[in-house]
Formats: sequence, C-alpha cells, structure tokens
Amino acid sequence: MALAHPQIAAMLNELNCRSNFNIHNVTEYMLPQTKEPIYLHLQGKQACIVIRPAFEVFASELTGIAGVNGQYEYHHNAQMTRFPTRQHKGISETHYGLAFTFDTPEALRDFMTRLLAIVTG
Repeated sequence: MALAHPQIAAMLNELNCRSNFNIHNVTEYMLPQTKEPIYLHLQGKQACIVIRPAFEVFASELTGIAGVNGQYEYHHNAQMTRFPTRQHKGISETHYGLAFTFDTPEALRDFMTRLLAIVTG
C-alpha cells in the first residue's frame, strides 16, 4: 500500500522542505537549502511526488530504491508552474514532470536524500 498524502506531507515537513502553495490538490515544495521545486499531488486517493523531467536520466537510479515506484508516463498538471510545458491532450501546452509513489516512509526518505544529493551535485 502506497503512502498516503498526509504521511508524505508530514515527512516532507520533517525533512525541512519548504511549502510554497497549495492549489487544487497540488502542493509546491522546495528542497531544503535549494530552490529546486517538487510537487506533492493528490489524484483521487493516490499521492505522488513529481520532479522536473530533467531528472529523467536519474529515473532508473531513483526507482532502484526499495519501495519507490515510478510512473511510466509523464505526469501533467497545470498547477506545476515551475516545470516545463508540452502538448498533452488539450489545445494548449501543460506543465509536466516525473511522478513517484512510495511504499514506506523509509523509501520516501531514501528518495529525498538521493534527489537532494543529485541536485546539490
């Protein structure tokens, strides 16, 4: 069973990620000590973390962490305003990124640790 939205939000706060806004089930966070945005999106009962598509080269490394599940297709949402846009289903382009779900709190913690290491180089 994947982690629920409240569990992920609490852990992001515990990991010192700053929350900027919450609109239509999308919450924007900044990684600690950086200006790198990530989004927590609640879609139905499924919560996922969405990162910039530029990190696609690290997707297999991130999904190699036990308990981390990546989505095969890009995740689109108009509220992810710091991400690039592309044509999806509608007439206009929409923001997109890579989405991940987590089976355990440890998986989320390991994912965030690895992502922060990638971002800070």
